[in-house]
Amino acid sequence: MRRSVYIETTIISYLKAWPSRDLVRAAEQQITREWWDEQRPKFDLYTAQLVLIEAGAGDAEAAAERLAVLRELPLLDTTERAIQVADMLLASAALPERADRDALHVGVAADNGMDFLLTWNCRHLANAMLRDRIEEVCEEAGLRPPKICTPDELMGAEP
Repeated sequence: MRRSVYIETTIISYLKAWPSRDLVRAAEQQITREWWDEQRPKFDLYTAQLVLIEAGAGDAEAAAERLAVLRELPLLDTTERAIQVADMLLASAALPERADRDALHVGVAADNGMDFLLTWNCRHLANAMLRDRIEEVCEEAGLRPPKICTPDELMGAEP
């Protein structure tokens, strides 16, 4: 059985963006493309309505490219329980109040039993200083938390 991956907005943004002049960002974009081409077939990928909303913002042509990729992925339900988990993450300060959308990404991924949440958001999601508390809140809600990681962390090994 293949493992499941929730694709968060930054992954699609990096995948479809023009190459950055910032060396770190350019490397992350390249890693994303490599992951998409080489590792993606090893997993079952999912996304959510929130990702479609976020990816649809901005330049119309760029948004259309992002949305074209996302249309290939099944949409997970954003249930009341997912919203409650997001609220718990914010209320417990596992994530700051301004990270309400990030909290909802975690809630949707956890509520739908995703194995991984793939992101380049290292401020609020793929952050070692926050990860333990995010996992605790998911477990308090009776859910198994997804492993939050970046594409380079999900490279090379067989799922």
